[in-house]
Amino acid sequence: MFRLFDKADYDILKNAKLAFTIAAVFTVPGLILLAIRGPNLSIEFTGGTLIELHALDPNIQTEGIRSALAGAGFSGAEIQTFGAENEFVIRARLETEGDEQRETTQETQSAIQTALAGEFGETSFRIVRAEAIGPKVGSELRTQAQYALLLAFGAIFIFIWFRYEWRFGSAAVLATVHDILATFAFISYMNLEISPVVVAGLLTIIGYSLNDTIVTFDRVRENLRKFRRKNIYEILNRSINETLPRTVLTSGTTLGATLALLILAGKVISGFAWVMTFGVITGTFSSIFIASPLLLAIERRWPGEDVRGAKSIVASGATVVS
Repeated sequence: MFRLFDKADYDILKNAKLAFTIAAVFTVPGLILLAIRGPNLSIEFTGGTLIELHALDPNIQTEGIRSALAGAGFSGAEIQTFGAENEFVIRARLETEGDEQRETTQETQSAIQTALAGEFGETSFRIVRAEAIGPKVGSELRTQAQYALLLAFGAIFIFIWFRYEWRFGSAAVLATVHDILATFAFISYMNLEISPVVVAGLLTIIGYSLNDTIVTFDRVRENLRKFRRKNIYEILNRSINETLPRTVLTSGTTLGATLALLILAGKVISGFAWVMTFGVITGTFSSIFIASPLLLAIERRWPGEDVRGAKSIVASGATVVS
């Protein structure tokens, strides 16, 4: 039976310098662009108005509503069906001047109603309800999203520290930090809107990337016991190669699902689909080319006793890059 990457024997650690260079070249400019331009936040994080719309005309569709609202100044409006096909939820805000949030719920509702009436006619729809999301609530949601990301990292570090030891935990967390920073750079390049759905995608990436890394580190721990005469450089390379078929197949199947979302799910969750698709790619990259070289570098700087009870420092002559 054909097995992908069967008997793989690549010197992965030899390419660590190239991998770090690629990661830096991709990530750093994106983060600089994000810092200069600022994040493109959704109304859940900035404040805005939510309107539930009941369409009486069957010709009213999501794209038509979006087009009508864009012409009225709602360029970033989020529109999705809610329940039946003729029920829509619109999240929108009027353009702001400076730092002032100039719209109220009534003003936004009136502007949307006027725009839709001009496009479809006054009797073609009915506004069921309108609710405001104030700037204070948006600020609280931003803070909670930041706390969620930080708590996820903290929980990961503590879990791996207890399961392995702090060197493994540090390498895994740093590799995951790379994935999140690279994803933020990707968001910046694509100018994706950061919404709660995108934050959910970021949290999913943390778990996915960590899972891949743990599989490799589990094999490292097994091989440390099995091959007592080998140095950690050889063991890390061997462990990456042994888990390579599983890593590639898992990533391939997951990527297929995220691509299906990206192509078929539409604009409602397109941000989530883009983030997840890129997250699978960068998570696979980091689990192969980032996590183990980081572990090797940490072991060199702070050598400690491994599971064999011996100092796990790299043998003389073994290098991360050649």
